[in-house]
Amino acid sequence: MIGQVLGAIVGSRIDRSDGDSGIKGAVLGAVGVSLFKRVLPLALLIGGGLAAKRAYERQRNVSPVV
Repeated sequence: MIGQVLGAIVGSRIDRSDGDSGIKGAVLGAVGVSLFKRVLPLALLIGGGLAAKRAYERQRNVSPVV
């Protein structure tokens, strides 16, 4: 809840910089925080999987020391 309020405040101030009322920025800021909370764990999971795959492929392509 506090994150949404802070997102709304930041969005409002950004939107006011061009002379508008700031309502659109406040709504987008609040929605952005909620969306960020949902997407961040998924992005970390995908990024971790890609890093593990890359490490596995590098390890697999290493030639044995003779």
